[in-house]
Amino acid sequence: MSKISHDVIRFGLETLYFSGAYRLLQPLAGGMGAILMLHHVRPGRPDLFQPNRLLEVTPDFLEQIIVELKAMDIDIVSLDEMHHRVSQGKSDRRFVAFTLDDGYRDVKEHGYPIFRKYNVPFAMYVATSFPERLGELWWLALEAVVARNDHVTLTMDGTQRTFACASVEAKRTAFADIYWWLRQRATEDDLREAIRDLATRYEVDVLAFCAELCMDWDELADMARDPLVTIGAHTVNHFILKKVPDDVVRAEMRMSRAAIEARLGQRPEHFAYPVGDATAAGPREFRIASELGFKTAVTTRPGVIFPEHRDHLLALPRVSLNGEFQKLRYFRVLMAGAATGLANRFRRVNTA
Repeated sequence: MSKISHDVIRFGLETLYFSGAYRLLQPLAGGMGAILMLHHVRPGRPDLFQPNRLLEVTPDFLEQIIVELKAMDIDIVSLDEMHHRVSQGKSDRRFVAFTLDDGYRDVKEHGYPIFRKYNVPFAMYVATSFPERLGELWWLALEAVVARNDHVTLTMDGTQRTFACASVEAKRTAFADIYWWLRQRATEDDLREAIRDLATRYEVDVLAFCAELCMDWDELADMARDPLVTIGAHTVNHFILKKVPDDVVRAEMRMSRAAIEARLGQRPEHFAYPVGDATAAGPREFRIASELGFKTAVTTRPGVIFPEHRDHLLALPRVSLNGEFQKLRYFRVLMAGAATGLANRFRRVNTA
């Protein structure tokens, strides 16, 4: 989740598109291809308060993207094929790899039929506590607390604060303030303790979201049998890895891979860092993923893939298909590398 306002992002995308600048920038910024990032695929909802809507796209939009890619004559490839091309530092044709984080049931219900219809490979990164029904989707718990109450009170940095949440706009403000305060906690234990306390006081079951929204092991096994599907690791507990010690980082990566291998009979070769931005994963995490033998690992840092990424296969950027920006013209700007190029000041690799 970005602190940059949606209006600013939308203005930038619109400007790049309607000025034609995105086409001029593509030879410089377009790279070899892109790894696309999604989470949920499900029909749109009418709720006015949806602070996590950026994590979901509609089935119609997903289908439009696939049709657009085929019209653009861009190869849609598996993670193994992406790894092969990037390792070579060249590709005769531009490519895209679809990746979906967390393992939500709506991917099976709404996304999978579309991928199969067009014979499109895709990867799912699974946080293994989710199919075990032990995971804490804390960002959804926070949404539920704010959505169901007109006032929310919690202690922040030693001071009790009360947020008015009667209107939709007030709810959006309260969610953003609390969310970013949680993200700034020094340790993962601090973050989890705060959200558990908040959820308990406002009678929200943090664990219920797993059973409601995430695939179980049987559902994942059904999908894993399809050659179109690659299962990647995504830690056990979906920790923000920069907030935990080295041994925990290593254990989260290793144990999630072991659990997937034991349950699905496939040893994951690819990994995704939870949250995945620069505050969540950096050089230490990239090094540990490499030491554990993963072929690739993806971040949520925005960017397309360049030949230089052959030396940074454990720190790959992605292009987010953001639910707040479901228009084909925005996708064309992103595939041209124009928006992410500007965001990265045209640095091809950002792994600091």
